[in-house]
Amino acid sequence: MESPRNEFTEVDSIMEQVRSDEGESRIKAAKEIRRLTKTCSINRRLLSNAIEPLVEMLRSGRDECAEVAILALLNLGVKDERNKINIVKAGALVPIIDLLQSENQNLQENATAAILTLTACSANKPTICSSGIIPLLVSILSHATNHQAKIDSLMALHNLSTLPDSLPTIVSSNPIPSLVSLLKTVRKSSKTAEKCMALLEPLLGFEDGRNALTAEPGGVLSVVELLEEGSPAIKEFAVCALLTMCESDRERYREVILKEGVIPGLLELSIKGTTAKSRSKARALLHLLRKSSCPRSEVEPAALENIVSDIVLRVDGGDRAGKAKKMLAEMVQVSMEQSLRHMQQRALMCTSNPSK
Repeated sequence: MESPRNEFTEVDSIMEQVRSDEGESRIKAAKEIRRLTKTCSINRRLLSNAIEPLVEMLRSGRDECAEVAILALLNLGVKDERNKINIVKAGALVPIIDLLQSENQNLQENATAAILTLTACSANKPTICSSGIIPLLVSILSHATNHQAKIDSLMALHNLSTLPDSLPTIVSSNPIPSLVSLLKTVRKSSKTAEKCMALLEPLLGFEDGRNALTAEPGGVLSVVELLEEGSPAIKEFAVCALLTMCESDRERYREVILKEGVIPGLLELSIKGTTAKSRSKARALLHLLRKSSCPRSEVEPAALENIVSDIVLRVDGGDRAGKAKKMLAEMVQVSMEQSLRHMQQRALMCTSNPSK
């Protein structure tokens, strides 16, 4: 498209082809739309009227026709909010839902990518959430063999989770085992880990979400590990998630969290957290983990509370640079001693109460 006259002539030709009754002409036009809109925002505007005929192609029942149409729609929606909205208004969700359930892996993967693009638009979220698509996205997250399809479904679910009304449907679709599985395999500081935690955190506001995490082997541990190894944003999501659990039922979750070795990472975050929110959440969680009406609290070393208090004073006073490393070493040592005492007590209990 070199000159305005040539641009409009080519657009008119493409629009005529994509609206024709001839299947091959429509496929050719869709491929051309995809090519022209891949990187050019101007072409996305010029070819926006192709949305309705492309949606009609999705309904054709022909895999080849559906594949070129979904790819063209995908490119039309990239970085263009009006096109995203118009794709949904044109009725694309119903055929896209069908494609998500297709046995054709390419169609399923392309449909997942299209949904990711459409969920990036806030105006589309209520319609998409009410379409019944959430369980399908969770199924793809859980069972897709293509890694990119898993990631796209994760990102789409995260986009939808910013709509509070979507959360009950998401948590009831049970994505948490798949989120834990991803957290175990990806780099702790990766964008994928960040999206996992951004989705997981609000789900732990529901009892079903908390039950799912604690029932999953290594579930709580996968969150605790992020306190030490995650990016600053991930650490904040992780501490908020654990705090949500502990605030919901301290007596139930306190031991569950403590036994995964949370103290060193939590103490470090309370000092070195890059935001006031992460530091305050870390301190709030430390408070809940330390204080308990259970007799077990007596075995916690007083040194732990003294170290925490000292750290807080130093942070407030601004003097934290010189002795931070030494303090963190002390914290780790205290945590190890606490864990060892706990193990010794359990061993003594087992010895004094042998099985009959």
